[in-house]
Amino acid sequence: MKLKLLALLLLFATSVGAQQYPTKPIRVIIPWPPGGPAEALMRTVSAKMSEALGQPLIMEAKPGANGEIGTALVAKAAPDGYTILMSHLGPTAISPGLKKDLPYDVLKDFEPITQIIAGPTLLVVRNGLPVKSVKELIDYAKANPGKLSYASVGVASTTHLAGEMLNVAAGINTLHVPYKGSTPAIADMMGERVDFAFFGISGSMQRAKAGQIRMLGISTLKRSPNFPEIPAVSETVPGFELNSWYGMMAPAGTPKSIVNRLSQEVLAAVRKPDVIEWMKQSGLDPVGSTPEQHAAHIRSELAKWAKAAKDAKVTTN
Repeated sequence: MKLKLLALLLLFATSVGAQQYPTKPIRVIIPWPPGGPAEALMRTVSAKMSEALGQPLIMEAKPGANGEIGTALVAKAAPDGYTILMSHLGPTAISPGLKKDLPYDVLKDFEPITQIIAGPTLLVVRNGLPVKSVKELIDYAKANPGKLSYASVGVASTTHLAGEMLNVAAGINTLHVPYKGSTPAIADMMGERVDFAFFGISGSMQRAKAGQIRMLGISTLKRSPNFPEIPAVSETVPGFELNSWYGMMAPAGTPKSIVNRLSQEVLAAVRKPDVIEWMKQSGLDPVGSTPEQHAAHIRSELAKWAKAAKDAKVTTN
């Protein structure tokens, strides 16, 4: 009887806490270095969420191991709604298909909240590389086997997999150079120390428009309606496609009412006209899915990228 009463009291306390949520600032763990596109996106969305929630969303960068360090941190956090992960395709859907010793289980350790955006990647090259199209890049790589290098934000990341997919699909041989995030990778490309890369469109578009790097193609299967002037890589390499995404997840066991509240506030934020315009200029498509839709999306992505990694023969240590 006492155990039943205790259980009821705990359930009541959890319910009341969820209804009053949030009563203090919310930590948002970004598993990438500060100053990158993930932070810019989260700042844009979190500003609107903070207004609605009445509490600030405080971003903390926890980079390393292709986003796996920050992701693991949230998996072990208290399921009270005050530590949230800015999830990403790489550590959420690609890494599980490549590593058996991940410090988290995507399907068991998290409560999916929402997919915030979907976005393609840009194929970009350093300005000093004498190529101005995807075809010219492939021809140059074939004429200089093993001499071109491509950057990624880490081993087994989306950007790593994209480079290997291009190697396989185009029949070329290029060297992978992993970095700890897009910021140092783009800096090295601007410094002519790495030849090409597939970077998230929000981070690389500004650099390309400023003339600091050169963009050759976009990773959507067809040209993006936001940037119709940029050729799709698939126009040269049939069937080539790679779309990235960012979302939000909470530790497993987080009350459903809190998960739903956060999902609703993200959806409201990405529907704001100024946020829509910012995303359009950044080449991103707002999503704002439900927790159930995001959970289904993650399951399908896990299967898709496990197959892609196997086909591209991407392995990790």
